[in-house]
Amino acid sequence: MYVGRDFSELVMTSKKNWTDKELAHFHESFQQILPYLNSEGGMIYREIMEEIKNRHSFHLNEASLERGSTIHPE
Repeated sequence: MYVGRDFSELVMTSKKNWTDKELAHFHESFQQILPYLNSEGGMIYREIMEEIKNRHSFHLNEASLERGSTIHPE
């Protein structure tokens, strides 16, 4: 279960100030509802994906023989 800031608070906060767990959680959530997103929701999802691509911490979590590639939001 996700324990963190509410989306209504995060939407008013720059994606650069979101934690990795917040980005991972809402990325997963948006993936599940992607077919139902309107243009504004699609824009927020693209911003989340762009921030994930720009973060060095996510690249450190690329898959290897010792561990998987997923940042777990919990």
